[in-house]
Amino acid sequence: MPGQVVAAISLQSQTMKVIIDGQEAYEWPVSTGAGGYTTPKGIYGAEWLSRNHRSRKYNNAPMPYAIFFYHGFAVHGTDQISRLGRPASHGCVRLDPANAAILFDMAKQAGIENMTVVIGD
Repeated sequence: MPGQVVAAISLQSQTMKVIIDGQEAYEWPVSTGAGGYTTPKGIYGAEWLSRNHRSRKYNNAPMPYAIFFYHGFAVHGTDQISRLGRPASHGCVRLDPANAAILFDMAKQAGIENMTVVIGD
C-alpha cells in the first residue's frame, strides 16, 4: 500500500509524473487547460474522489476516476485520448482512463490525506 502519492503535472510538457513514497513510478501524457481556460498552478491536497463523476458545468461530460483538488478542478479520465499530450481541457487535468484508474486506486489506498497534486510549468 502506498504511503505518499504525488501527481506532478508539467504544463509545459503536458505530462504527469506519479511519485510514490519518493520514487517515480509512472509518467503519463495529460491534457490541461486550453483556449482561455487555465489549470491552476500550485500544490494541492486531494479533497474528494468520485469514481463515475459527470460535470454539471460542462454538459454532463464524463469525468471517470476523478480526484478533486481545488475549487472543482480535478485529475480525471477522458474519452478524448487522442488529445492527450497537449492542452485541451477547461482546466482539469485529463488522463487516459486506464491511467486515471491506477491513480484513483492509489489515492484510495493511500487515503486522500496522503495524495498531493503539484502543478507547475
